[in-house]
Amino acid sequence: MRTQEKIGVGLLIVLAVFSAIGVFLIDPIAQDPLYHNFSDAVERFNVANFWNVVSNIPFAIVGIWGLINVNKILGYKIQYCFLFIGIILVSIGSGYYHLSPTNSSLVWDRLPMTIVFMSLVSIILSEFINPKLGNRLLMPLVFVGMLSVVYWVVFNDLRPYVLVQFYPMFALPIILLSFKSSFTMNYGYWTLIVAYIIAKLSENYDEEIFGTLSFISGHSIKHIISAIGLAVLVFTYIERREIILNTV
Repeated sequence: MRTQEKIGVGLLIVLAVFSAIGVFLIDPIAQDPLYHNFSDAVERFNVANFWNVVSNIPFAIVGIWGLINVNKILGYKIQYCFLFIGIILVSIGSGYYHLSPTNSSLVWDRLPMTIVFMSLVSIILSEFINPKLGNRLLMPLVFVGMLSVVYWVVFNDLRPYVLVQFYPMFALPIILLSFKSSFTMNYGYWTLIVAYIIAKLSENYDEEIFGTLSFISGHSIKHIISAIGLAVLVFTYIERREIILNTV
């Protein structure tokens, strides 16, 4: 293992330990009831919260595109199938949630998102660290991700879900900079990181964006930007080539 990789492993372990300790040192995070009060609640074409609902359609398009082309993707197909199915389920679950935003419907938004986050972690482990390791961890990771939503439902505590969502996005740059990928076109991951940041900012400034643009809100833009980031990633999966790494 190269020195750079050893440093990367150390940083990932430190990040994981401090993230887990930090999350559980803070008080339980209850779901804010005001979370469901999105700035754009306009009904159009008899669809409640129209833009927040239909802006989820790009997720379905990206997921279906990935599944159609999965045989062109190098690597363990099951990992990418989980990712693409998760993306399709995000479209369905998030669309359903935004039709009538409540804690109960939010469950069906968050469950598929954990499938996407955890299958992505599995893929990244395979591509950058160890192919068999990522494949073996796919199901345990997905299970842990879904369990974080169950924990929230039972205990009204979002701490495990926060950890499941944010740790991969903080760990990804460390992996990209510390390890060599088995494939070309890794700019897809950097694009996803940038899209994730923009999406989170759009979500945070939901009302301000809606007040400025009038016809669409920050939350709807979050969906679209996230889907674009995923679309670029899927494109790189389909078009990339394998790299023969020199392990000497």
